[in-house]
Order: sequence, then C-alpha cells, then structure tokens
Amino acid sequence: MDTIFALSSGAPPAGIAIVRVSGPGAGDALRTLAGAIPPARQARRSALRDLAGELLDEALVLWFPAPHTVTGEDLAEFHLHGGRAVVNAVETALAAIPRLRRAEAGEFTRRAFVNGRIDLAEAEGLADLLESETEIQRRAALVLAGGALSRTVEAWRARLLVLSARLEAALDFEDEADIGHPLVTLKSDIAALRGELAQALQAPAAETLREGYRVALAGPPNVGKSTLFNALVENEAAITAPLAGTTRDVLERPVSLRGIPFTFVDMAGVRASGADPIEEIGIERARAEIDRADLVLWLGPERAGPPGAWEIEPQCDRADHTAKTVPRYRVSAVTGENLAELKQGLIGASQGAMPKPGEAALNRRQRELLAQAKQSLKAAASESDLLLLAESLRQARVAFDRLVGRSATEDVLDTLFGRFCIGK
Repeated sequence: MDTIFALSSGAPPAGIAIVRVSGPGAGDALRTLAGAIPPARQARRSALRDLAGELLDEALVLWFPAPHTVTGEDLAEFHLHGGRAVVNAVETALAAIPRLRRAEAGEFTRRAFVNGRIDLAEAEGLADLLESETEIQRRAALVLAGGALSRTVEAWRARLLVLSARLEAALDFEDEADIGHPLVTLKSDIAALRGELAQALQAPAAETLREGYRVALAGPPNVGKSTLFNALVENEAAITAPLAGTTRDVLERPVSLRGIPFTFVDMAGVRASGADPIEEIGIERARAEIDRADLVLWLGPERAGPPGAWEIEPQCDRADHTAKTVPRYRVSAVTGENLAELKQGLIGASQGAMPKPGEAALNRRQRELLAQAKQSLKAAASESDLLLLAESLRQARVAFDRLVGRSATEDVLDTLFGRFCIGK
C-alpha cells in the first residue's frame, strides 16, 4: 500500500501547520527529513532537511507506530511553522521520497475504516462533525462518531445471532413433538427486537439536522412575507417593495437560533394566476416549497393556508392591516413587536425534529437499512416455515452488517469519504 501525506490542519498561514504521513513508509519519511525516528508518542524538536540537505524548518516531529494509530498504520506528524512557504517546502520534500504520494480527499479516514479503527457509521459521524456549524449538530455528530449507534447495532446483531442459533437447534429437532413452545418464545423475542427497531426509526433525520428546520413564509402577494423574512434572518436578503409580485423566485437563508439550525424560505406570493409567465413559474415553485417545508407561516387570509400552517397576522403596526380572529402570532417586522416570541415558538416547534442530548440523528442510508432489518423481522415473525424464518433472520443481519460497513459497496464508500477534506 502507498504511503500518503497531507496537510491535516487549517490552511496556512497559521501559527502551526501539521503535516501527517501514514503508511509503511512513514518511518522512512521521518528518517529522511528529521534524521531519526523519535521515541513513540513523544514530541521531539528536529531540524528538517530535504534530500539535498537544505534546511526546511525547525519543527516538532512525532512517531506513532501501527496498529494503535488513527489509521491503523505507521503514522508520522510534522508540526511546522505555519507559513505557506514552509508547508510547500516540506510537502515538496516528502513528494520527492520514493513511494510517497499526496493523499486524496478522505483517504486517512478511509484507511482507518479499512483497517478496522472505525466502522462506517462512526465515519459518517466524523464527516458530520467536520461539517457541523451549530451546537446541536456538533453534539449529534459526536454521538455518532463516538460509536453510540454502532454499539446499539452490534448488540442487535448479537441478539440476532443467538436467535439464529436457537432456530438452528429447532431445525435439528424439527421432527420432535415438543418444538412448538421454543418456536413461540423465539417469535416473541423477534417481535421484541422489531419493536426496538421501530422505536429507533423514530429518531430525527440527519438531513433535517444538517439542512436546518425548514420554515416557509407563504401567502398572497404584498402581505409582508419578504419583510418578515428579512427580520427573521436579520439581513436585508429579500427585496421589498409595495408592488405586488416583487418576489419571483425562492430565496433561502440558513440561520442558527439558540444553536438550532433553521432554513427560512421566502417565495413568490400565491394567487390564482400571475401577472406574467415569470410570476407563474414563481407561484409553482412556491407551492412546491410549501409542500417541502417542515413548517409554513401563513400570512394570508385566515384559514386559507395549508393544513398545519401557523396563522400569522403580519404588519400589526399598520392601521390598515388585515386582522385575524385567532392568529398564533401578531407580529410587526418593522417595530419588532412579538418577533422574539415568534422565534421562541419556532425553536420550540423544531425541537421534536432535532436529536435530544445523547441521541444520534439517522441519515437516509441508516434509516433505509434499519427499515430493511425491521421488515425482515416482520416477515420472520409471521413465517411458519423454519427455513424461510432462518433466511429472514439472515437478511436482517445483512442489513446490520451493511449499516456498520461489514459489507459496503465501493460507491457508498466513495460517496462518504468524498465528503472529507484532503488531510482527514
């Protein structure tokens, strides 16, 4: 296997830059640049020199022998002064060493997976952690990266193996008259496990956590949607004007409220027909956004909004505004009246879609595989043929194996590790 290297810290210039080398040639890279391999896991100051003997930097070097490293391979680190020229010079010197090459995106983490240091679910959690922008995203990613889901899946898989062993024993004595009671107990245990999977599938979706709780502002033209949108995102993102139909396209803005990610959506006013073909397109897109949203704030005529929408009475500072009988919130984006209360209400509404402390959010791949396992257990619970029952249990185990990466296709791996930056 090739030995790889990459800058594993932030882009220079910086106070310190860390260049990491992983693979069978990591020790040779240390000897070539630093002159010797330091004691394992002890930082040593060293003068780094290239193959021609030219001084590159005065740096700290560390040596981590396999297999107890983040990648499971021999690993070296160079802690450099963080200037661009220094980093470039060290990387050029490493590239000149035979059988060393620059790492591809996510290659360090992929090697950790291949060498059994992490499983696929933990790798997905690490990818989420690197992309996290809010506190709740960080907490949920740490749960996944820390192996909480993996440990749960492994426990389910171990129970499945026990159930399969009990079934094999029943198959050995299929001709005996007293097989009925063990089979009833077996199916009861299968049903219990299926119930746990059903409960796990109620976990929040990672897509909602990543993209934010999606709130669409909807209503007919010129009711103050864009003005309220600007107030919620605290930015003059949308153009506002008294002219009806000013907003023609969908406008999105991600915002964090109390550490919870939101995506607010402004859109064209919804009415029977547009003033021109361009507005018609905007209206169609608006209707699609209403269907897609987690929550709709309806600023139009009372009870004319989509099911489940919040009735909002906008522009309450204006004497000529249209009052509603029982609005959820009366707000003024101009004066700020009840704007804080609206935001607090949105935070409360979003909490059901966000993971609780210590809970992981499931991505689409994980949900699909858990659903497959649940469906296999459902088939097993209703199966009278013992051989078919055994096959259903095997299918559930296959789904668990795919979830943690015991059997994963290359395209799944390429998609996941492509999310990582070079050097991770």
